[in-house]
Amino acid sequence: MALSDEDIRRLGRCVELARTALDAGDEPFGSILVDAAGRVLFEDHNHVAGGDATAHPELAIANWSVVNLTPAERAAATVYTSGEHCPMCAAAHAWVGLGRIVFAASGAQLAQWLADWQAPQPPVAALPISTVAPRLAVDGPAPQYRDEMKALYAARFRP
Repeated sequence: MALSDEDIRRLGRCVELARTALDAGDEPFGSILVDAAGRVLFEDHNHVAGGDATAHPELAIANWSVVNLTPAERAAATVYTSGEHCPMCAAAHAWVGLGRIVFAASGAQLAQWLADWQAPQPPVAALPISTVAPRLAVDGPAPQYRDEMKALYAARFRP
């Protein structure tokens, strides 16, 4: 499915959240959860700087959704995120039954940029969401945010 103008606008908020995380000394990732009516239900950014490497916004969304939404509401919701889900977050997303995922920058893009910068690679392989959870509806990356996401990642990860 092609990204709509609304998808691009929602991804813009995720990029803002990624910048907020970076400005707070954290890794630049931000995500929002939107219900079927278009209401933002939850938004967050990375909190891994505190020492918990699992404090990803996508995982927070999965956990929040189980407590606050019915299975049908979760299935009808969309998760927008600045960076493609890591395998942990993709698995959580699938296990709790969330709907579509839309991302600005892919895991493959980030992995390539890290390699180009000779920066350390993450401890988990940058598997595409579709490899981890093949039945999820996934759209991205968004070329409109490529340069901005690359700059945010460079500010945090480039040696």
